[in-house]
Amino acid sequence: MTRRLDGRWLMRVAGTLLLAWLAALACERLGTPLPWMIGPLLATAIGCVAGVRLAAAGPLRNAGQWAIGTSLGLYFSPQVLGLLVALAPALLAGVAWALLIGGVFAGVLRRALPGVDPATAHFAAAIGGASEMAVLAERHGGRVDLVAASHSLRVLLVVLVIPFGYQAAGLHGLDTTPLAVQGVQPGGLLLLVLATVAGSLAVWRTGLPNPWVLGSLFVAAALSGSGLQLSALPPEVSHVGQLLIGVALGTRFNRSFLHTAPRWLAAVALGTLAMIAASAVFAWLLAQAAGLHWATVLLGTSPGGIAEMCITAKVLQLGVPVVTAFHVVRYVAVLLLTGPLFRRQQRRLAAAA
Repeated sequence: MTRRLDGRWLMRVAGTLLLAWLAALACERLGTPLPWMIGPLLATAIGCVAGVRLAAAGPLRNAGQWAIGTSLGLYFSPQVLGLLVALAPALLAGVAWALLIGGVFAGVLRRALPGVDPATAHFAAAIGGASEMAVLAERHGGRVDLVAASHSLRVLLVVLVIPFGYQAAGLHGLDTTPLAVQGVQPGGLLLLVLATVAGSLAVWRTGLPNPWVLGSLFVAAALSGSGLQLSALPPEVSHVGQLLIGVALGTRFNRSFLHTAPRWLAAVALGTLAMIAASAVFAWLLAQAAGLHWATVLLGTSPGGIAEMCITAKVLQLGVPVVTAFHVVRYVAVLLLTGPLFRRQQRRLAAAA
């Protein structure tokens, strides 16, 4: 019985991958931005909401995250690392911005939906990873389902709005950074794969979140930054990584998603669009001060996920190392600070009462 169920599940995974691949090819023919991520994301999300039994495999999602983390790390040449040190104030400003708009959004959610408890609003509005914020919400008595739905919808909207907006405005190839390693070398590629997988496993064993992105990214960046040029990744690896991440995002949705607290989803959607607009203004101001292109800064400070926004920067050739640095620094800061900030806020409210 178990084998039959496993066989059915494997068939569902294979069917999901086939659907994602066809959607990627269709989007590529149509000329959409990020076809290898957006095509699979939309196809699987629509299919799941429509009731089609699609499935994503955890190991494949991890493989996609590894591919993206490794490909991003290869941009960090010694010259790029020197540039990022000079951008430390801008990176800290990006962290402050994320905490600010998350706090404002939480307040808006509570005022718009009076029945929502503080923990649910706070962790649903935080600009952090979906799984990490859901865990924190559960620890503090929030509703995990609403928090998870909020982050899934936020990332979906950001992944659609910004790339399509950039394509319409012709914003691509404006801030190119060459790979620190050029050309695929079979022997070097094998060493690179082994080293980055080992790095991901090491981060995973520590219990830190997102190990397959961060572990591979840190190892590849360390190798590239030290001047050790092993090999570039074949372009097909990046395509497969984007496809697998698109599938992982799309299959978060299910048939009951649209029926789960419609007012909550509407408030999250409107709030996300407002955050994108506000981030565009902030990005323009920060870009003037930091001497960067505002389109690059928007990718780094938008309320999107680390993998999705860094993929966007890579495909559109918009300052990949800068965008990656913004998101890595923000990711760590939000993960460490969101819980303590919520507890401090609750203590202040209790003292005021």
